[in-house]
Amino acid sequence: MTIRALIVDDEAPARDELAYLLEAHPDVAALQAASAEEALSVIARGLADVVFQDIHMPGQDGFHVLSNAKEFDSPPLFVFVTAYDQHAIRAFEENATDYLLKPVSPDRLAKSLDRVRAALQAKDAKPLHQAVERLLSCVGPGKPLPKLAVEQGGRIRLIALTQVAFIEAEEKHLVAATAHGKLPCHGMSTLAKACERLAGLSFFQANRAQLINLEHVAEFSPWFGGKYHVVMADGERTEIVVSRNRVREFKTRLGI
Repeated sequence: MTIRALIVDDEAPARDELAYLLEAHPDVAALQAASAEEALSVIARGLADVVFQDIHMPGQDGFHVLSNAKEFDSPPLFVFVTAYDQHAIRAFEENATDYLLKPVSPDRLAKSLDRVRAALQAKDAKPLHQAVERLLSCVGPGKPLPKLAVEQGGRIRLIALTQVAFIEAEEKHLVAATAHGKLPCHGMSTLAKACERLAGLSFFQANRAQLINLEHVAEFSPWFGGKYHVVMADGERTEIVVSRNRVREFKTRLGI
């Protein structure tokens, strides 16, 4: 039996690396998709037995694929490929669904495939689909992470995400703009990691260096070069530019 595996990741090198690792398993044939839309098209045609799904992607994220795939008559199995930190990994484990942590280990991939084979041979994917449902109910879209860890006064504080107007990259660390000023983020060092941790929430990556909380947008207007100019509702009335290639998604997220 050949297992049809669909690799979903917006980064081509990540897709190619996982495809290379899957080549070591003769009973696996890999397809690739660079977006949620491509992935759902493949799944709708019944061409995937298992989906190796990245969570954070531009536009519609991995949760969008999961929540829509379950509407098909024969949805595939899902294995999460993620850069979540250890706390989130434990959450995945507690919800009994499988995951692969980037960079993917060949040994860990082999164990994951063994689990997929067992589910397919038993023709009973119900436990894994139920696990996906539990995962979506815990960390899917609209399920906010309760706190963000920041450093203040030599200590680590947990603040509500509603207090964060935006997060931006400064040199080799991230800072969160709050009513108490800009506070260094604890446990996240890159904007990509922040985007993944906050996927499905009210945060939007405006440009390469800034992630804004859409609930804190005071006003915005078209700017030169096809960009948008945004004024945040923080104490400083911070001005942020939305990159031209992100304007469409920005407007979609705001419902305009």
